[in-house]
Amino acid sequence: MIFRRRSRDPDPDLADAARAFAAVLEELEPAKAALAEAVPGTRLPGRPFAEALAAFVAGAGRAETLMAAWRRPPLEGEWAACSAGLERSLSLARAQLMDLPSEQAGFVGLVERIQAILDPLEPFAKAAVAVRRRTRTTVAPRANRPNGLDSLD
Repeated sequence: MIFRRRSRDPDPDLADAARAFAAVLEELEPAKAALAEAVPGTRLPGRPFAEALAAFVAGAGRAETLMAAWRRPPLEGEWAACSAGLERSLSLARAQLMDLPSEQAGFVGLVERIQAILDPLEPFAKAAVAVRRRTRTTVAPRANRPNGLDSLD
């Protein structure tokens, strides 16, 4: 089967939503990375957990303030899941920031705490796929392709 891109004008409202979603990710991804820096490596001790948590809360908080900008009816399901996940993640991080233990529970305990904060953010991966899918041109079959060539235009 041969495919070609069907030209159509992209929905400017969804294009704006995609840019707004990207702005959220520009705040959220470095926040997640900052939290992950608390995990010690083979050569480095890792960032202090309290410092990593504070950096995460700051970045995720900025992402939360940008969330409303990408809310659109065609993306409502994805937006709602991301919003709830971000709210849950921030709530967990803020609670841990307020109740830091005097001693860490070791490597496994630290990783579990970080994972518990990051897990609610999984909907952002699905939303990224949905936003990308809904903001690009559709692919449709191309009729009468000579010589049965199987390339995309």
